[in-house]
Formats: sequence, C-alpha cells, structure tokens
Amino acid sequence: MFVTQDIVLRFFFKKKKILNNGFSIPINSSIILAPTHRSRWDGLVLTMAMGRRVTKKDCRFMVTKSEMRGIQGWFLKRLGCFSINQLSPSLSALRYAIDLIEKGEQLVVFPEGKINKYGKKLVLKEGLYRLARLATRKKESIFIIPIGIAYSKVSPKFRDECCISFGKPIAINDYLNFSIKEFNNLLNKKMTREEKIALKNVGR
Repeated sequence: MFVTQDIVLRFFFKKKKILNNGFSIPINSSIILAPTHRSRWDGLVLTMAMGRRVTKKDCRFMVTKSEMRGIQGWFLKRLGCFSINQLSPSLSALRYAIDLIEKGEQLVVFPEGKINKYGKKLVLKEGLYRLARLATRKKESIFIIPIGIAYSKVSPKFRDECCISFGKPIAINDYLNFSIKEFNNLLNKKMTREEKIALKNVGR
C-alpha cells in the first residue's frame, strides 16, 4: 500500500479525482464493485478510492487466468487478485468468490472481461450477474456499484490525470427476475454514464 499509493500513484499522476456522489451502503450488506476497464492502472486507482485506507477493507479482484502468470501474476496476487477461467469457471473459484461476498469483503469484477482501451461498446460478460444471484442464497443484501474510470489520455502517461466516478448502488434483489441480457444492459448504461462523468473531469 505504501509503495503503490504513497509513491507510485502520488508521483505518476498529476491529479486524482474521486467522485462518490454521496452513495451509502446499508449496514451488513455486501458490495461488488463493477468498474470499466481501460488500463492496467485501474486496479491501483480503484484501491486508492475504495481500499483499506478508505473503507477498512481490501479490494479483492477477480481476474482472468492468463493475467496471473509470471511476474505480473506474482504482483497481482499480492494486490488481492485471484484468477478465474472465464470460459469454464471452476467450482472452487466460484465458492471462493461467494465466500468473499458472504463475509462482506469488497469483490471487484470487471464486467467487460478485459481491458477495453478505447471504450468501445461491448456486451458485458455473464459472470457478474450469475455470481451475484448465486451469492443471494448465502447473503441477503448485496449491492453492485457501477464505476467509471477515466484518464486524461487513452494510454496514461507520466503526470496525466485520472478520475473515478461511483454510481448509485444497485440492489441485486430488485433484479432477480431480470434475464442476464436485461441486467447487463442496465449495468452497461450505468457504467457508461459514470465513465462519461469521469471523462469530462479529465478533459476528454
């Protein structure tokens, strides 16, 4: 935390903006963070905005299996990441994710499934909604928070700016009768809205 937040983020970015729009989560509820994914910086920026220093909880990132290889994988594991096979998720990985939700940890899932550098409209992956619905069997109150992350340049450079905008939390229990497509369309619109706000704040 000292290295990533006090040194790396502090000196790399000229300005960092966090727009939380005054949202609040009911006590004893669990949250799943659903951010846009534009850069490898996203995880560090999100941890700065919603990590232990702010919420007294660590962000636990669900990432693709390919991202957990080599030196990058070693580093990501220490940042609180765990891998899942998008095409065929293992039961152990799903149980682990559900356990995190049940315990009230902050689970982070990138609904786009990969870095979408230029923000082109993608069909969101099905995993987040499926996981949230499964978790409702263990946890009564679960909220998904749509998040937009933006940088002053498409590929962040030294002394650029970044902004992260948090949308209004979505109570998953209100959407249990939605199909995956319907829910993903709703979530996509909310994530896109927050990203537009973030982009405006970094001059794009």
